[in-house]
Amino acid sequence: ALSLTLSPLRASDLSWRSGLFFVVGKTSLVMSLVREEFPNEVPLRAKEITIPAHMTPERVRTHIVDYSEAEQTKEQLYQEISKANVICIVYSVNNKNFIISVSITLYFRVPLILVGNKLDLVEHSSMETIRPIMNRYQDIKICIECSAKNLENISEVFSCAQKAAVHPMGEKAFLLFCPEEKKLKPSCIKALARIFKISDLNNDGVLNDDELNLFHIICFNTPLAPQVLEDVKDTVMRDLNNGLRYDGLTLRGFLFLHTLSILQGLHETVWTVLRRFGYNDNLELTSEYLFPLIKVPPGCTTELNHSAYLFLESVFDKHDKDRDCALSPEEVKDLFSVFPYMPWGPDVNNTVCTNYKGWITYQGYLSQWTLTTYLDVQRSLEYLGYLGYSIIYEQDSQAAAVTVTRKKHIDLQTKRTQRSVFRCNVLGARGSGKSGFLQAFLGRNLQRRIRSREDQKSNYVISTTYVDEQEKYLLLHEVTPDFDMLSEPDLTCDVVCLVYDVNDPRSFEYCAKEYFIDSRTPCLVVAAKSDLAEVEQQYSQSPLDFCRKHKLHPPQPFTCNTTEAPSMDLYTRLTHMAMYPHMAQADLNNSTFWLRAGFCAGVFAALGFAVYRVLKH
Repeated sequence: ALSLTLSPLRASDLSWRSGLFFVVGKTSLVMSLVREEFPNEVPLRAKEITIPAHMTPERVRTHIVDYSEAEQTKEQLYQEISKANVICIVYSVNNKNFIISVSITLYFRVPLILVGNKLDLVEHSSMETIRPIMNRYQDIKICIECSAKNLENISEVFSCAQKAAVHPMGEKAFLLFCPEEKKLKPSCIKALARIFKISDLNNDGVLNDDELNLFHIICFNTPLAPQVLEDVKDTVMRDLNNGLRYDGLTLRGFLFLHTLSILQGLHETVWTVLRRFGYNDNLELTSEYLFPLIKVPPGCTTELNHSAYLFLESVFDKHDKDRDCALSPEEVKDLFSVFPYMPWGPDVNNTVCTNYKGWITYQGYLSQWTLTTYLDVQRSLEYLGYLGYSIIYEQDSQAAAVTVTRKKHIDLQTKRTQRSVFRCNVLGARGSGKSGFLQAFLGRNLQRRIRSREDQKSNYVISTTYVDEQEKYLLLHEVTPDFDMLSEPDLTCDVVCLVYDVNDPRSFEYCAKEYFIDSRTPCLVVAAKSDLAEVEQQYSQSPLDFCRKHKLHPPQPFTCNTTEAPSMDLYTRLTHMAMYPHMAQADLNNSTFWLRAGFCAGVFAALGFAVYRVLKH
């Protein structure tokens, strides 16, 4: 059984000395609870009331004991308090001149509930006045305001009293809240700030009605009633400065509501919110939340699906405040403010497309996410977890954002693929032009590449190409020239690009190492720096003869030393070869292919010689 004692809060010193007490309405509270209407006549003291267990939220039998100094002595008050499990000290919110009885807090260590009655007589809350008292006395667990006349928060008063006795603030509550200072702990503030940021879908710094409603559905599986929503905003407006802006809830107001829940004994409500957004009892995101299980069999790759791209697009739009389809450094910092660290380094700017200011474009942003998912799917799942993908999109986990492709040998057998991301390993001797080839894929010519800093160098580049009117991602990987250092993942790819410098006589020798020649992986030879004079390669075979012998396409000329953005034709061809390796091989096996290639080479040589003679004369 639970014993609950109600006592009046003393009024001003003048009233105390004269022996008079301001009428606070504690007896009216009890009678309004029992009768569910405000009594016309109120006795000095209500009779003791027992509420059966099945009629209380906490399923515990409750005794409500009223006290009146006009009828009882202090000794009788202390006797009742000694038997109480919780004490409700009632004051009137329209009387600012009150003090608290220190003796109660010194000698009776039970939870104390401050109850501000007569809320119907004032327009503003008394919380600012009562907060110093709460800070002074640690035994005061909750302060709740009500109106016995309007039956406002009456049941909540007694419900909070029950919760304070049955569920005292334990260790879990202390992880959230500092009772001495009566405020949230920094770790709790950090977690709730992330939750606020995720819930602020338009990134305007406030939670509007729709965002608050979605937040409530996510956490409690039920929409927020319009009247409840208005009551919440009224409470924040009444009790807190800057808690609302443009009729929306600010971060300060958001934190205030969670603080209020804890003060009212509803710390489990706060825990419900935290757990829904992935936090454990130590206020850390759980491993199960950040790293959901996903199986990737050998020969399969990982890609983001349509739902994930829609989510990432919404995140981009949310943070692209100037609507220039690019993310400035400040916007990138804002986007990743929900992360415990900055996930993208300066090398990202040389991995994906940027605008003329060096800011990551919309295409580059999606490309970087595609790259991360392809190379390290667990890292991608972690990032999506920080952004709240599974929460906002109501998925079981971040794994719902990823598609595991079928094994590559099945694609080869069926001669069709459903994949959207293809990997090209780019090999060549040092100085052959591999880096220039990679950066040209991002639309950067030699002059723009010269301005890039060495510490921002990236061995990966990713962007989109179009094959058969389908948008595909081509991932270029500049492989280290030390073949002996290559691991199996380094060598696994969909197409190989061998790059040599036409102006370096020893450059092609590196490419001639028959490393990929006997594999089923398509291969393309690129004659880089074709704007320079071509020299004879110091190898037993010329590049053209080598390609003919191994049934490869003839060397493709390439240069990034152009005034305009480099051509994308080679990258489209590489993507096509990766998508349809059987078509490339069939074309090369065709006996007329090299006849056509030789004929075309002869025609162009004759035309070139004719043009040379005309110009000479």
